[in-house]
Amino acid sequence: MSPRIVTLPGDGIGPEILAPTVEILTDLVPGITFEEHVFGGASIDAHGTALTDEVTAACRDSDAVLLAAVGGPKWDTTDPNQPRPEQGLLGIRKELGLYANLRPVRPLPALYDASPLRRDIIEGTDLLVVRELTGGIYFGEKTRTATTASDLCAYSTEEIERIARVAFKSARTKVTSVDKANVLETSRLWREVVVRVHAAEFPDVPLEHLLVDNAAMQLVSNPTSFDVIVTENLFGDILSDEAAMLTGSIGMLPSASLGAEGTPGLFEPVHGSAPDIAGQGIANPLAMFLSAALLLRHGLGMEDAAAALESAVDGALGAGLRTRDLGGDAGTAEATAAVRAALG
Repeated sequence: MSPRIVTLPGDGIGPEILAPTVEILTDLVPGITFEEHVFGGASIDAHGTALTDEVTAACRDSDAVLLAAVGGPKWDTTDPNQPRPEQGLLGIRKELGLYANLRPVRPLPALYDASPLRRDIIEGTDLLVVRELTGGIYFGEKTRTATTASDLCAYSTEEIERIARVAFKSARTKVTSVDKANVLETSRLWREVVVRVHAAEFPDVPLEHLLVDNAAMQLVSNPTSFDVIVTENLFGDILSDEAAMLTGSIGMLPSASLGAEGTPGLFEPVHGSAPDIAGQGIANPLAMFLSAALLLRHGLGMEDAAAALESAVDGALGAGLRTRDLGGDAGTAEATAAVRAALG
């Protein structure tokens, strides 16, 4: 059967960067089909909710889900009773059981000088952030009164075990487990469980532990010291965005969200919807293309096609392609043409 992909353009620049990505995937995968659905803020406008049951069902029945971006000031609110676009993201992750978020961070030599960090600091960086995605403070019980608010952070042994296994299986040289075990009880359990999984199942993979504040410092002072970073939901959200700046722009970072075997994965760029530049044709589509490469690799098992797309992005940048966020003036169409030319 031909692969069937659900596409979620979302908001802001989402539709602009998703359309050329669909074109590239159509070139790479004969017979691939796409089914588009509204999501996020666009779904709030159309249906009053960021994620409908229809979209959830379509995603569950697909081979993979390709998401562009959600959110924008139009839907910003502090009222807990009003829908927010981000609820769609949390909802689809929970509904599909996508507990493992993979965010590779590999600054390209052509972009070393685009990073705010010195070349000698970032040169050779090639790390993977493995973020637990369906537990922790984002999904815990929430309370709100006129004068107080609370968010419960909770983790089970099972949740920690399964994300630890993903990290150890992904490692080439070592795993760095990041927590706040000097303060938080959830982090103490996290560390104990990671140690136990390591000893029982992956004793040959070196393991180290870092407190999250130290990890944040090490990411910008010594990023080449990392191979795989595994951490809980909130810490992973923050650290992966910090790590994105090693590449020169958050517009360069893709991600994959994976669940149990046979579950369709969700593939999306890390950046937001950039409503301030929406509709101008200047959005950087490269993180979207690289997310499509992760879809090919992890969602469809097409390693050769994934590597070809990643090499095309590298080649286009090596030949001088620079979008505005990378210090150049190329727009979305120019970036797409450069990558398609590099694909041959």
